[in-house]
Amino acid sequence: MVFGIIKERKTPPDRRVVFTPEELVRLKNEHPEARIKVESSDIRVFKDEEYSKLGLEVTNDLSDCDVIFGVKEIPVDALIPNKKYFFFSHTIKMQPHNQKLLRAILDKNITLYDHETIVDANNKRLIGFGRYAGIVGAYNGLRGFGIKYELFNIPKAETLHSKEDLVARLKRQIFPPIKVVLTGHGKVGMGAKEILDAIKFKQVSVDDFLTKNFTQPVYTQIDVLDYNKRIDGEKRDNQDFYKNPKDYTSDFERFTKVADIFMAGHFHGNNAPDILTREMLKATDCRIKLVADISCDVDGPIACTIKASTIAEPFFGYLPSEHKEVPYTHPGSIMVMSVDNLPCELPKDASEGFGEMFMKHVIPSFFNNDKDGILERAKMTEDGKLTPRFAYLQDYADGK
Repeated sequence: MVFGIIKERKTPPDRRVVFTPEELVRLKNEHPEARIKVESSDIRVFKDEEYSKLGLEVTNDLSDCDVIFGVKEIPVDALIPNKKYFFFSHTIKMQPHNQKLLRAILDKNITLYDHETIVDANNKRLIGFGRYAGIVGAYNGLRGFGIKYELFNIPKAETLHSKEDLVARLKRQIFPPIKVVLTGHGKVGMGAKEILDAIKFKQVSVDDFLTKNFTQPVYTQIDVLDYNKRIDGEKRDNQDFYKNPKDYTSDFERFTKVADIFMAGHFHGNNAPDILTREMLKATDCRIKLVADISCDVDGPIACTIKASTIAEPFFGYLPSEHKEVPYTHPGSIMVMSVDNLPCELPKDASEGFGEMFMKHVIPSFFNNDKDGILERAKMTEDGKLTPRFAYLQDYADGK
């Protein structure tokens, strides 16, 4: 079996890679029957020489590879027919901008495994960059707060080398006794929590967060029933919320009255109620000054996320009274950070973590007849058709 690592071709450039040089050496050692080829790249965070000096083949031709690994969407004209591909296709939610990509994958008889569809038997995602999105998103949010209030101006995450560098920069700053509310207990939320803990923001209970004043920066990490409530007022458990989201409405306004920063690291399911509404942001007692929407669902559950911002321009102002973008220096604005490719700012750390997860959860399936069904569940297309699990995408693939 021949594995290939592509050169990332999406614009703006993405410096991440599925496998670091060290992980590929590990793959060779554990599975000597595998052959590995690395497509030459001038943008990858790991140089070609870092692969070749470890005995890995660097080439411009992956045409003889059986399985090809990438990170982001691959341009249609770069897809090699009749191959197996792994990458983030961003098609499973029927994203309009990638409809032609899915059509091309089918037309070229490509077997696609989307990184997002790699799940265990309980449908829990096994790999992803979520932790690093949380780490960088929290850093960006705190950096933005410093800029907005002219407290400090620390470097962009993309100019630093590692998570440790981000923490070191933040630790040097003096923060006022601000309150941060963090949603999400998955990889994204826990990544943001790593940063807050590392710089010694104190974690407090929901009740204390809502009712007490503090002399130091604090945060609370909230779950779905902390910021949603049943419309009929009954008390239920999380499973009821997941099964019956339409029976709930947002209860987040109680946090807007006391929080200075909202870090959004949640997963927002279909039919779940909006979390932070325009009405909440327009309220005279809304205290939120900055929203770091790490999850970044544009025109989704966070009203001020009216666009995705960029690594080059991570911040913009949102004017609640007019529901529009303004300069973040506008006195009536809330600063928003909604970069949708945050892990790109920490490409080395993100690539190392991703490769470790991929080696643990996916690579063994190629050599054990997929005994745990990892590959079978993740397979979106085969023989020019959608697999049964993803048949719901047929109209989308047909351009309807």
